[in-house]
Amino acid sequence: MEVAVLDDDVDFRNYIEDLLRDEGMYAVRTFATADELFASAESRLPDIVLLDMKMGAVTGEQVVERLLARWPDLCIIVVTGYPSLENMRATFKLKVFDYLAKPFSLAQLRQILQNAIQQFSLGRAPQDRLRERLGHRIKLLRVERDWSLKDLAAVTKLSVSQISSIERGANLPSIESLLAICRAFNRKPSEILSSIDF
Repeated sequence: MEVAVLDDDVDFRNYIEDLLRDEGMYAVRTFATADELFASAESRLPDIVLLDMKMGAVTGEQVVERLLARWPDLCIIVVTGYPSLENMRATFKLKVFDYLAKPFSLAQLRQILQNAIQQFSLGRAPQDRLRERLGHRIKLLRVERDWSLKDLAAVTKLSVSQISSIERGANLPSIESLLAICRAFNRKPSEILSSIDF
């Protein structure tokens, strides 16, 4: 997992870098300025950005807006030494993943990073993410119609166990199965695939 840390405090950057490297599952890049982060992200996008909200001339809000305009699905975790309910609300309106108030414990940081990894399916092979997202989307379509697994199986002529394994993300549907599922929902395969943000 690659984590980018943007903070104008060199001591904090070094602290986070040491903490995460000691965990043994994170590659860490640290940046003192937003421009450094953007230049680096253009060549290699990190999985997660830990972003300080108070950085002199450039505000964290400006950085979040610019990051999400360029990479809408990027996982951003805001870190701040000036927490307030008002700031927290404003931050979440920016569509960041989570908010971490300084000082925080290693346990809090670990938990937030684990939540992000699960939520964004980070560190997983592309085919694993595709299976999970496609299965979840098919399940949502079925639930929207208020269909049981048996109902969908009857319409598609697929077995209940086959549909269940697709929805759980255990298996990808074959082309024939995907076409049958798409016909059942009156959707084109391209519609379903484009809706899973893969």
